[in-house]
Amino acid sequence: GFSVGPEGLTVSAPKWVPLYEVEAALQKKAGWIVRKLAEARERQQHTDAARIDWKDGASFPFLGEPVIVVLDPRHGFDGIGAVLNTDAQALAGVARLTLHVGLTQQATPQQIRDTVQAWLMRQATRLFTERLDHFAPQLGVRWRRLCLSSASTRWGTAHADGTIRLNWRLIHFRLPVIDYVVAHELSHLRVMDHSPRFWETLGTVVPDYAQLRAHLKADPLPPWS
Repeated sequence: GFSVGPEGLTVSAPKWVPLYEVEAALQKKAGWIVRKLAEARERQQHTDAARIDWKDGASFPFLGEPVIVVLDPRHGFDGIGAVLNTDAQALAGVARLTLHVGLTQQATPQQIRDTVQAWLMRQATRLFTERLDHFAPQLGVRWRRLCLSSASTRWGTAHADGTIRLNWRLIHFRLPVIDYVVAHELSHLRVMDHSPRFWETLGTVVPDYAQLRAHLKADPLPPWS
């Protein structure tokens, strides 16, 4: 077996397989291996480029737009930790969106990251609820409970009892991509598999779901671990 990841190529074989057969298999799969190694390297480069240095002036994506972190200890922001400023002149035209965080310049990277993450999760709860309420009547379904997840490989799940679980990190993407995932999970309340009927159901509310699905897979997100 061959597997390719950020660390490189891993080859596994039973102990009884002679080395020359392993080498022959490597030669046979050389083209596939080289292609997959290049893809893995490119993915890692995208991930590294998206990594955030948590300090005053750090940038992170919110609804598809960059937001600049501004450490602003003058306010407690009524106990909510941070406030979004949409003033175009907030940083002399550098960014349209700035997030003013109630921390001092001595705050640690972890404190800044955790405060921003808490703010993002509040925005995710608010927006996801709004979008669920928007699409549910169109699909003729009723959702009962929203849960935020931090899953590393799954953007959402739907349960027959009406519980919808959505990854809070979707809040990084622009609204049409979020709408695709929300409508996708709500569509499962009508069709619990990925049969043609499911995609037809989803297409009634999100006709361009294929393109949005591709964006979801292609756009790199900042690692939070």
